[in-house]
Amino acid sequence: MRHTIKTALLAVLAAPACCAGAAEKAVAELVNAAGEPIGKASFEQAPHGVILLVEVAGLPPGTHGIHLHGTGSCAPDFTAAKGHVNPEGVEHGLRNPNGPDAGDLPNLHVAADGTATAEFYTSRVSVAAGGDRPALLDADGSTVIIHANPDDHLTQPIGGAGGRIGCGVIKAEAGAAQESP
Repeated sequence: MRHTIKTALLAVLAAPACCAGAAEKAVAELVNAAGEPIGKASFEQAPHGVILLVEVAGLPPGTHGIHLHGTGSCAPDFTAAKGHVNPEGVEHGLRNPNGPDAGDLPNLHVAADGTATAEFYTSRVSVAAGGDRPALLDADGSTVIIHANPDDHLTQPIGGAGGRIGCGVIKAEAGAAQESP
């Protein structure tokens, strides 16, 4: 019995250390150019990167570039989001031998009814500060941008993805644990 109590006590004491940072999550409420809600993007820190879930409706059917931009603002016409998360200053493109930058993601494929649900993974960013990757929740924030056209993953500076048709400021998810910067 003494061994069981000791084992249980060790498990309880070790739990916080094993799971610190495991609940790092963020969310972005996506809007179109008219400011109308079109969906949501969720970000979850994984051990070696970030899992991104995008759920949207009301978009033009087809393939659209989707990127992580380096400033947490969509106003006034999504240009305040500035360029991609790219502190290293590398070239754009998943197919580029001199890339990709930290904001590059695969394309988003929107169905004929204007909806899409997609899950992406990137090892080039983190949700919060504290690691060796750029943090989405840094001092000036970040956004997720959906573009009008597909990203060819090579052409500079944004793969020919065209105008910005969706934007969401990435914010800490309420109730999720966040590391201090």
